[in-house]
Amino acid sequence: MKLVVTEEQRELRDALRRFFADRSPAAEVRRLMETAEGYDPKVWAQMAEQLGLQGLAIAEEHGGAGFGVRELAVVFEEMGRAVVCAPFLATITAAAALQAGEGGHDLLPGIADGSVIATLAVAEDGGSWELDDVEARFEGGVLRGSKSFVLDGHIADLILVAARDEGGVGLFAVEDVSRLTRTSVPTLDQTRKLARIEFDGVPARKVGGEDAIRRALDVAAVALAAEQLGGAQKTLDMTVEYAKVRHQFGRPIGSFQAIKHRCADMFVLVESARSAVLNASGVADESPEELPGAAALAKAYCSDAYFHTAGEAIQIHGGIGFTWEHDAHLYFKRAQGSRQLFGTPDRHRERLAEVAGLTGAVSAP
Repeated sequence: MKLVVTEEQRELRDALRRFFADRSPAAEVRRLMETAEGYDPKVWAQMAEQLGLQGLAIAEEHGGAGFGVRELAVVFEEMGRAVVCAPFLATITAAAALQAGEGGHDLLPGIADGSVIATLAVAEDGGSWELDDVEARFEGGVLRGSKSFVLDGHIADLILVAARDEGGVGLFAVEDVSRLTRTSVPTLDQTRKLARIEFDGVPARKVGGEDAIRRALDVAAVALAAEQLGGAQKTLDMTVEYAKVRHQFGRPIGSFQAIKHRCADMFVLVESARSAVLNASGVADESPEELPGAAALAKAYCSDAYFHTAGEAIQIHGGIGFTWEHDAHLYFKRAQGSRQLFGTPDRHRERLAEVAGLTGAVSAP
């Protein structure tokens, strides 16, 4: 597996950077985060019609472009740089679940053309993303229970639910969302909307099993790690630029050794995060049996790297970095929210140890 960026991926990155610079400047991000929907339907449609992003990693026979997670990682990195407000992560996660499942492929064309916003509902009120903790039930053709922390669940047209039936945990599609009770929940990161959903006899159909859910969560972890990489790179860039122009004692603050060291540490974190994302996205496409470990590593490392660089950006910017007017707080809040999504860094390190067979190998002193 080659951990390199191809010329096609560079061209995709350049096109995306131009697109998001125009459609998602900081002022637009601030406007959208104050809205109930949390996204711009016109831009969402343009993402599908002009760039084909929603169908990028969906198979051609289902209306997509047939690319892989490597290309998705490029998209998410650029979205992370611009703190894009859109239900893209939710929809891509749902699409990954449908593609991995044995049914529900008829739902993919709507996702690919941008006409359907979809999401995957796994966690419940306890906040766990572990399938062993799923309590929602599917009996007699209907779902009962609730889900929390559902990405863009308040606006989704299609909701895929992890629930239990007689065979264990499965994946169930709710296509008529009018029967749901959906409540938006407050979040630290206002650029990413979450909802609580209640099912009380809601009709659904089974579209996959436990393996489909696990594949989707691993793809989502890699995608989110790529987004975190983009955010970390942006906070590094803005911090280095500020250190060049901000003067103290007649000198740029970037000339002081303490600032140099902190920026150097940020750079090392960002480049290591890039390696983790390149590895995980490549594994997702070429060695799927190794994806659980690679995804866990990428999510754990990129979560910590982004959180650290975003925090350092605020510190090095000084007083202005703490203000509402400066964009640094948008990245810091996104970094903190993303750490918790799909499992904390500590949980993913535990997963990595489990995959590597190291659980219980080292006893506490």
